[in-house]
Amino acid sequence: MFSFFKKKKIVAHLKLSGVIGNAGKFKQGIDFAGQEELIKKAFSLKKAACVAISINSPGGSPVQSHLIYSFIRQQAKKHKKKVIVFAEDVAASGGYLISCAGDEIYANSSSIIGSIGVIYSSFGFTELIKKIGVERRVHTAGKNKSTLDPFLEEKSEDIERLKNIQLDLHKEFIDVVEKSRGSKLNKSDVELFSGEFWSGSKAKNLGLIDEIGNAHEILKDKFGEDVIIKKFEKSKGWLSQKLSSSNNQVDQIASILDERSIWQRYGF
Repeated sequence: MFSFFKKKKIVAHLKLSGVIGNAGKFKQGIDFAGQEELIKKAFSLKKAACVAISINSPGGSPVQSHLIYSFIRQQAKKHKKKVIVFAEDVAASGGYLISCAGDEIYANSSSIIGSIGVIYSSFGFTELIKKIGVERRVHTAGKNKSTLDPFLEEKSEDIERLKNIQLDLHKEFIDVVEKSRGSKLNKSDVELFSGEFWSGSKAKNLGLIDEIGNAHEILKDKFGEDVIIKKFEKSKGWLSQKLSSSNNQVDQIASILDERSIWQRYGF
């Protein structure tokens, strides 16, 4: 008799999409400064039964990934709200690190999940500048200031120093995953922290995600067919679009190529 007066459940739904870090002036990407207010608003929705986060990212900056992950967990604790994460096409590297902020993680069976590792890539131009007769002149205060300069020969001590930094970052990544997933992780048949990535189906078997499913079906299943989903997503305003179109074309092309190279590691 009283079902007519039953209140509909509300869920705050935050969407994070793109490469993590400095995506260039006015470009769509994921960084802490650009997402902080949206995350606050999502968690401040008092009547929300939980905060859902859809993520579609191949990774990027480890610092920005950690900042966003930590802030989501802080807000979840502050507002006493459960976090449910939904991986879309890709939740890899920093994208998976952010996903670990979820109390539960879901993905499509064909999603790309994992890549728990750290990568540095560059080019070496030493032979090229010799061939075209260019003399490289570098003056520094601090003997290691020119570490990994692409126009100079690599030094073994520089590579070792970089490797040590990567090991530190990798350990921090592993700590986040182990803290988030705990006993759910299945380490019996593969090395989870080798930088390898898997399909959503395999990731479920490995304990990197909880179940297969998308946001629409899972949220309705958990909170009812009439659940109200309040969306929070960063929009690109008219001014940003205009300013973006006037940026230096060379910078734009370089930024696009860099972003594409990150996505293409995972077949996208």
